Amino acid sequence: MDKGKYYITTAIAYTSGRPHIGNSYEIVLADSIARFKRKDGYDVFFQTGTDEHGQKIELKAKEAGVTPKEFVDKVAGEIRDICDSLDTSYDKFIRTTDVPHEKQVQKIFKRLYDQGDIYKGAYEGLYCTPCESFWTESQLVDGKCPDCGREVKPAKEEAYFFKMSKYANRLIAHIEAHPEFIQPVSRKNEMMNNFLKPGLQDLCVSRTSFTWGIPVDFDDRHVVYVWLDALSNYITGIGYDAEGGSTAQYQTLWPADLHLIGKDIIRFHTIYWPIFLMALGEPLPKQIFGHPWLLQGDGKMSKSKGNVIYAGDLIRFFGVDAVRYFVLHEMPFENDGMITWDLMVERLNSDLANTLGNLVNRTISMSNKYFGGVVTNRSISVDAGEPDVDAELRSVAVSTYERAAKKMDELRVADAITEIFALFKRCNKYIDETMPWALAKDETKKERLETVLYNLTEGILIGASLLEPFMPKTAEKIAEQFHTSLRPFDTLGEFGLYPSGTQVTDKPEILFARQDLGEVMEKVEEMFAERRAAAGVPNAGDGAQAAGSAGSGAQSGSGEALQQGGADEPGIDVEAKPEITYDDFAKLQFQVGEIIACEEVPKSKKLLCSKVKIGSEIKQIVSGIKQHYTAQEMVGKKVMVLVNLKPATLAGVVSEGMLLCAEDAEGRLALVSPEKPMPSGAEIC
Repeated sequence: MDKGKYYITTAIAYTSGRPHIGNSYEIVLADSIARFKRKDGYDVFFQTGTDEHGQKIELKAKEAGVTPKEFVDKVAGEIRDICDSLDTSYDKFIRTTDVPHEKQVQKIFKRLYDQGDIYKGAYEGLYCTPCESFWTESQLVDGKCPDCGREVKPAKEEAYFFKMSKYANRLIAHIEAHPEFIQPVSRKNEMMNNFLKPGLQDLCVSRTSFTWGIPVDFDDRHVVYVWLDALSNYITGIGYDAEGGSTAQYQTLWPADLHLIGKDIIRFHTIYWPIFLMALGEPLPKQIFGHPWLLQGDGKMSKSKGNVIYAGDLIRFFGVDAVRYFVLHEMPFENDGMITWDLMVERLNSDLANTLGNLVNRTISMSNKYFGGVVTNRSISVDAGEPDVDAELRSVAVSTYERAAKKMDELRVADAITEIFALFKRCNKYIDETMPWALAKDETKKERLETVLYNLTEGILIGASLLEPFMPKTAEKIAEQFHTSLRPFDTLGEFGLYPSGTQVTDKPEILFARQDLGEVMEKVEEMFAERRAAAGVPNAGDGAQAAGSAGSGAQSGSGEALQQGGADEPGIDVEAKPEITYDDFAKLQFQVGEIIACEEVPKSKKLLCSKVKIGSEIKQIVSGIKQHYTAQEMVGKKVMVLVNLKPATLAGVVSEGMLLCAEDAEGRLALVSPEKPMPSGAEIC
């Protein structure tokens, strides 16, 4: 079953520091797709790696007292270790400090310059160091970088520029002719409406104010702009040569079938990268998917507070496959997902220990108890007149692959996993329907009991074979306990392939042990306390808060900003609420937040979903303000946020706080904002 090549990439991780679990989600997502495609008959090549140049890294290295190369070597090693610890099956790990990559980037730059796509000029504007981007005054949001919300500084330097507008119309035409090119559709609409159609400015593609980058070989005062350098990894890693000597591997693999990236870098991958490729005369990737974020929903994430969640933390507490299951299952297709310690424990106990683990253990234990571990297919159907539960189980089992494969083709990975677990749930229901313990009491029902246990075994193994891309070690353990192998996907439409007469293990392994939330929380707090001590931060109990569930709520309203009135302006009287004490008020935590992204909630006439930066944390807040503000108007606003409200779900979207508004007699709403410029995270008291 050879379905041809499938080339999948992740964004390469920036080596400015150790990635937390939200950054690690992408590699697991890509790995699950790559593994699924391999089992589905594709010749898969899966590339990931690290982005290692730029001013930010040069500054970080200086602070650490090491050379930039020493700094990135250490961080790149940590990132690769995380990929390996999460059991990812990448075929190549590229580093942008690899000599072959650097040489090709120099060739690419020279070729684009020689053909007139790059020209030399000077740039004067406002520069954001973390994003390594120049901005004009009109592009800023409240005087800050529109991408990250940080401070910008005036800068002027000689630079090379790429003529973006030369290819803009061609890119627009390509996107319109290939609706699958940018997914989800909301990301495509954002790029078209906010960037391409208003017109592209020429892009600065070199720098002279720092040296940690790939030198422009014909003008060594300049280093190549980090995005031209980093994006090129997708072709340099498989043998592209800008001078025409590309390898057979490149000729086979390119164009990429899927670039998997975070939604925060969608613009670079769907505008800059395709235009660079057009200028080089190379085909565009088939699809670019901007996945949502996996957010830490249990308190402000801060390295100084020691409550950042890393992949290694979760693996120590729950195991690799449980972590893989959680981050894949909890991430919606388009909206952001949430990770909390208590939700991890809940999913492990309910889905993994109960639905899956208990099913496997019960089935093997009953085979050992009643038949010495031998599983035999007697093909004895249900009694006449009874519901044909065997046929129902078989129908679900043999159709699960098609349902899961359809979801995977749409990149709806969480939904594919749900389909597989629907089969395991059907197997559990089959046990309740057939009641093997009752059949065992009747000698005349012995062959029927054997058939029931065979059907259960077959259903479990079909599910385990489908589960392998998502939880590879768990799937292997299940097959091993039944003394068989996991099956290729092209056999999963057939029920009854498990060899009759096979003997299962006499010592079934507990796949997932149930965990006590209180005990987990104690261990988590100990871990956070150790980190706070290492950081020199007093242990004031914030770690316990970070281990709990998200503070969240919904807020209705907001709209046109109300003009400030004078003393003669008529006021509004509202019905008084019950008197509270200061202690009641002190329980509420208000902070200044900065809205860095906002989008409409699908199928809702009232709701907007905002990403609100509060200090170092980003919260997702759903507000009923669509009739008063557009999503575009929301971005960049400084707002007053109630941050410790209990989580709520509105129209299927989790909300983690409340934006405060004022409302006049006509029902007009205005967001409450600080009178003077205040940083995000500032406490309101």
